[in-house]
Amino acid sequence: MADQIIVRKRFCGPPASGNGGYTCGLVAKPLKATVEVRLHAPPPLDTPMALSINDNSAELKWDGKLVATATPAKWHMDVPALPGIEQAAQAERNYSGFVHHNLPTCFVCGPDRAAGDGLRIFAGQMAGDKGLFASTWKVDASLENVAGQIHPEFIWAALDCPGYFAVQKHAGFALLGAFSAQIERPVAVGETLVAVGWALASEGRKHRAGTALFDGDKTLVAKAMATWVSVPKEAYVAATQ
Repeated sequence: MADQIIVRKRFCGPPASGNGGYTCGLVAKPLKATVEVRLHAPPPLDTPMALSINDNSAELKWDGKLVATATPAKWHMDVPALPGIEQAAQAERNYSGFVHHNLPTCFVCGPDRAAGDGLRIFAGQMAGDKGLFASTWKVDASLENVAGQIHPEFIWAALDCPGYFAVQKHAGFALLGAFSAQIERPVAVGETLVAVGWALASEGRKHRAGTALFDGDKTLVAKAMATWVSVPKEAYVAATQ
């Protein structure tokens, strides 16, 4: 029997579909192992979807259509030298989304989302390091939590968008194709973390990015690996409306 999950409108990426990282986190949440979640279609908002689980694999379907799949994954990724909170705050000033943003209401990185509504993670290029993008993240009490610890899907969400801005120059219009996260510890309401993203490799239309979250002591909280897929502008517009 399938479980039911719903991506609420608040947690959108494009205006009419779920944020990719958040949705992947919901799919991965019931599974015990590290998994890679692949997105096959835009996740609808405020709509029940059926999540079928088989050991450490899962399928998410809506109206009989495949939205996402999760399969076990093993990977290792070195994390680059990490900036401090003040350096990350300075990098936010370079956030390209302040000038132009394709999805200004994105739950994670949209500048049109108010504090206490969106995550407001604005990953800008680090001064003196063209490959590293960074932002602070103040973990707001409005996020659903248990005993002050937020649900893991919000950690997946925070790990999503910084990777796109790290590959944006080469990827152009791109959609999240696959995502895998490893969480080292829970995240508490009220924490201030640093989110970073960096490019790993590009091959044709596929662009791999690494992301990480860490605390003020530069202790790793979580990391993720994403594959972004470049698409023609028309297809991007169609998928993100």
